[in-house]
Amino acid sequence: MQNTSHAVMAQRIEPQNSPDDFPTPPWATRALIEHILDKKHVSTLTCLEPACGAGYMARTLAEYFKDVQSADAYEYGFGKVRDFLDYPYKQNSTDWVITNPPFRLAEEFVLRAMYIAQRGVAILARSVFLESVGRYDGIFRHSPPTKFAQFVERVPMVKGRLDRKATTATGYAWLIWEKQTHGPHV
Repeated sequence: MQNTSHAVMAQRIEPQNSPDDFPTPPWATRALIEHILDKKHVSTLTCLEPACGAGYMARTLAEYFKDVQSADAYEYGFGKVRDFLDYPYKQNSTDWVITNPPFRLAEEFVLRAMYIAQRGVAILARSVFLESVGRYDGIFRHSPPTKFAQFVERVPMVKGRLDRKATTATGYAWLIWEKQTHGPHV
């Protein structure tokens, strides 16, 4: 008999042209700043959220950072419409790039963000993001995350909306790459 539990049956396969809109609950973004990054330190820094969707993560980041720039490849009524992978961002043009990227493009987002960010990159991703020979060869072998913060509780994300009552069997984590900076940290 087939196991038909939600945890086993739930599959998240998005078409290639899908906006992959799974908004991040604000508490999950606050967890990054409050428990992993130094919230007092980021208050003088800039941040780019390149997959902002309707702005849930970007608005939360703005509670902490001096300046947050927001963009998305699709029109959601928040942030500029720009494709992060194609837009000509300058190298080291923002202190941090923090995002919940489309899962199928997460590797490309990390590589691009490493070029753009001066201090660091943080992505919220399914824990299975670590389970790939291709990502190991493409990212982790030469640039492993400096921090990996697995959520101890599940982060329910529902396509196209926030839902405080949602549940999930999917594990999520923050993967953080902190770049070495010269001179004392402010």
